[in-house]
Amino acid sequence: MTKPPLTIRLAAPRGFCAGVDRAIRIVEMAIEKWGAPVYVRHEIVHNRFVVDSLRAKGAVFVEELDECPDDRPVIFSAHGVPKVVPAEAERRNMIYVDATCPLVSKVHIEAERHHANGLQIVMIGHDGHPETVGTMGQLPPGEVLLVETPRDVGRLQVRDPHRLAYVTQTTLSVDDAADIIAALKARFPDIVGPHKEDICYATTNRQEAVRVIAPTVDALLVVGAPNSSNSRRLVEVGARAGCAYAQLVQRAAEIDWAALADVRSVGITAGASAPEVLVEEVIDAFRARFGVTVETVETAAENVEFKVPRILREPA
Repeated sequence: MTKPPLTIRLAAPRGFCAGVDRAIRIVEMAIEKWGAPVYVRHEIVHNRFVVDSLRAKGAVFVEELDECPDDRPVIFSAHGVPKVVPAEAERRNMIYVDATCPLVSKVHIEAERHHANGLQIVMIGHDGHPETVGTMGQLPPGEVLLVETPRDVGRLQVRDPHRLAYVTQTTLSVDDAADIIAALKARFPDIVGPHKEDICYATTNRQEAVRVIAPTVDALLVVGAPNSSNSRRLVEVGARAGCAYAQLVQRAAEIDWAALADVRSVGITAGASAPEVLVEEVIDAFRARFGVTVETVETAAENVEFKVPRILREPA
């Protein structure tokens, strides 16, 4: 029986960013250097496949530092941690490695600089997301106010409307962030922004690729985890850009084939914490059911690489 034809438009760039790649390498190098087990506070990146793969190599994932023994190394996730976490690790004389993405660390430094200049900070981010928790935890309580929507801006109670700065979570929707920034500037004309956009290059590039692909396909699949902010934003961007069916899937097993029975074109991308092997798995699942033609749609080239911390490059 002849398989129905299907065109897959494959986004490029997609998948792992430099910060995620660095964080995974940090865990692998720590296991090589100190042996198993190595503890990791929070999921190193938001992807179950990655976490399970590292667990099989000897990583133990915990939510809080008090779940870690004093005599084993601990790694802080790519999302960043509040200052109290490394301070507590030092108090306990623990070996720790900070895998915070350098672009998240840049936001931490910005917040501290603004605070040192006497400004109160407004953080644009998602309540409870580990990156937001980590950034807000760089400063004393009350010094960082969180907003998630333009409506939140109208409810802000600030110390001095003329002494404010804003920072953003690095994985937000570019459009959503722009709307909130516009609301902040309308209410607080003197508010100070970052020297360079906080939303990271990988988030921006992946969203732009989806904007290009989404209006040209019958369906869009984003390979990523439900707790991955940047992956969920890709689904939202695809829907806004005109794709009638935009869905998040962790693995090929989650694809709703009944919903895709009549499609003739599908866009595929992956969040910044999703490995390429999962993208290939999804494409193979389509090949089993359709006569597939793959077109790569490249909207940007990425060649960013971040070094791992010096402690991992020194002899044991």
